[in-house]
Amino acid sequence: MSRKVVRLTVDHLAQLDEHLRTCLRWQLDAVAISRVEAGQEAAEVEAWLSGVLREWGSCGRAVLVDGVPVGAAVYAPPWYLPGLAALPTAPPSQDAVVLAKLYVAEAFRGQGLGRMLIQGMARDLVLRETVAVEAFGRNRPQPGSCLLPVEFLGAVGFKTQRAHRTVPRMRMELRTTRTWKSEVELAVERLYGAVRPALSPQRLKPQAKGSLRSGPRAP
Repeated sequence: MSRKVVRLTVDHLAQLDEHLRTCLRWQLDAVAISRVEAGQEAAEVEAWLSGVLREWGSCGRAVLVDGVPVGAAVYAPPWYLPGLAALPTAPPSQDAVVLAKLYVAEAFRGQGLGRMLIQGMARDLVLRETVAVEAFGRNRPQPGSCLLPVEFLGAVGFKTQRAHRTVPRMRMELRTTRTWKSEVELAVERLYGAVRPALSPQRLKPQAKGSLRSGPRAP
């Protein structure tokens, strides 16, 4: 069984769970949600995803099992998620991207796919110089809720940023990951310098006077 995390696209949505395809809890505020006609929720989610992809870039990851999407994570800057304003621990920090949704099909839970989605998200955001990710958790998970269980968030690296009895705001710093990336790059540079061939004594000798070319050097 092959497992792979890829960028989330609109095409993936049609193959994912209905709840992930139709939940507008984050993408629209309460007034806008009330105006969405019944049966049009999936179209609204697709339109939102298309808009964010055009304006901001990649905003999600899908996990594939044998080539079939079985879960996804959706994240974006707070201004793309007006539904956050209604939460008691809002607003999120200005330097953070918000993890809005993460879902894995029930038949595939307990296999580490949720952690793979978090890792894929973190890799994407580190390359984009994002400082941190925040998420709104729920201490008392409810079926059909768009809020992520606090227990899961804590297990994958989030810490409480603003406590609340039911909806705490959690945060995962990406600085340490970015520092690790920089250290690896520096180590590669040092290794390259260590194995670079030394100049021969002949090349180290200064050129004799008059040996310099007049005019510009050849490219």
